[in-house]
Amino acid sequence: GARVLAAGGNAVDAAVATSFAIGVLEPWMSGPAGGGALMLWHAEEGKAQALNYGMRSPAALNPADYPLSGTGQAGDLFPWEHVQGDRNLQGATAIAVPGLVDGMGKMHARYGRMPWSELLAPAIQFAQQGLLVDWYAALIIASTTRVLAQDPDAAQLFLEDGQWPTITGWTALAEKRLDQSVLAQSLQQLADKGARDLYEGDLGEAMVKDVQAKGGCLSMQDLRSYHAHFADALSFGYRDAQFHALPGLTAGPTFRKTLEQMEHTNMQGGAPGAAAYTAYANGLKSAYADRQAHMGHDGETPGAEGCTTHFSVVDRDGNMVSQTQTLLSIFGSRVVSPSTGFVMNNGIMWFDPVQGRPNSLAGGKPCLMNVCPVIGETGDTRFALGASGGRKIVSAVAQLSSFATDFEMDLAAAFHQPRIDVSGGERVVADESLPAEVIAALAAEHPVTTTRRTVFPYAFACPAGVMRQRDLNSGCTEIMSPWGDAIHEQEVTQ
Repeated sequence: GARVLAAGGNAVDAAVATSFAIGVLEPWMSGPAGGGALMLWHAEEGKAQALNYGMRSPAALNPADYPLSGTGQAGDLFPWEHVQGDRNLQGATAIAVPGLVDGMGKMHARYGRMPWSELLAPAIQFAQQGLLVDWYAALIIASTTRVLAQDPDAAQLFLEDGQWPTITGWTALAEKRLDQSVLAQSLQQLADKGARDLYEGDLGEAMVKDVQAKGGCLSMQDLRSYHAHFADALSFGYRDAQFHALPGLTAGPTFRKTLEQMEHTNMQGGAPGAAAYTAYANGLKSAYADRQAHMGHDGETPGAEGCTTHFSVVDRDGNMVSQTQTLLSIFGSRVVSPSTGFVMNNGIMWFDPVQGRPNSLAGGKPCLMNVCPVIGETGDTRFALGASGGRKIVSAVAQLSSFATDFEMDLAAAFHQPRIDVSGGERVVADESLPAEVIAALAAEHPVTTTRRTVFPYAFACPAGVMRQRDLNSGCTEIMSPWGDAIHEQEVTQ
């Protein structure tokens, strides 16, 4: 992305290049067979715009094919009733219609400056080299070995002898690489023929054939009829600030509801204290109650992790992209399409398998996403924020937004400030480094669990953001992420 900016590309160009590259380098988080949404800021027009490239359920999906087992809750991200064989969580029956490639294609066609093929070139090169398995990649693969082994093609790509995690030697530098040559060929095909080849061409035909051979119902008609769509931003005021978020079946409305509740508390100036964190907890609880009542029962079990990528971009002209993309679960459906090299999503897990509810499973239906990329403005400062982490996302984005607007923090201060997490249940998870009086104030109103902010697993969301103060750009990622980084174009031209 930084190289694209250095070559004269704009924020959209950089976002497209980063999207495809990171799908190769974090294949368990996102990729061409995933979906998501983003926020755009057009500096010249002074306007925010949303782009939704979320997944949809295949039209031929039959809810009767997902019978409840009657054994309680499922064991992944959401506390749905357990479905026999985890058909909504794993395997080809969990695959939804992917949207990321069409989203990137439509954004580039409308706002891109550099040639499409040049923007995919870095991802192709990374895939040709194959992902270098360092300690963190090995940890992620090891954490999912048992389920990856159930799909022969996933096992061949990520495991050794189809059953053991790929791990570099204990005393050696990372030297093992994944064979992503098939993925490289598919990306080259997208570069040559354009984004719609996945939806109307040979690449889509190959992917559909693979999914159907493994028992899924994804069809070419599903792909042909899929189109990412631009929409007006959900824009609203918060004190002296202005925010622009995603509308529709996303976490944008939940973010707005949270800030509406927080606005009742006077907490500006100084540093966030007991009043601020109590307002965060109360605002998030109220917003999630509203979300569950009106947008679907999309609760998440405490401690469960969403496997998503978020990155933010700002260019020299002040254009911004706040982009979230995901496979949903870690390694998505844990299915690899052998003809394309794509790790397939498990977007069907977003639906409630119990019928008669707002978010119940059905064919041809858009998924209710937890993604929450936002653009914020206060005074002469503008910022683009977002996060990965399932239902932890809104907690992080709301607090970071408050740190930046209520307490006038720069990105470094905001990202180092301890946070809490409220993900829809009664319990508040608080960073143990918060002052004792803050934790006591939270505990007076809510059940509280304290925990440490660590590398793995994440008790809190994993945010990334950029900020522009006058003409000075800055960026920051989650401070505990071993792969998180912020890079600018001057670094890559020296």
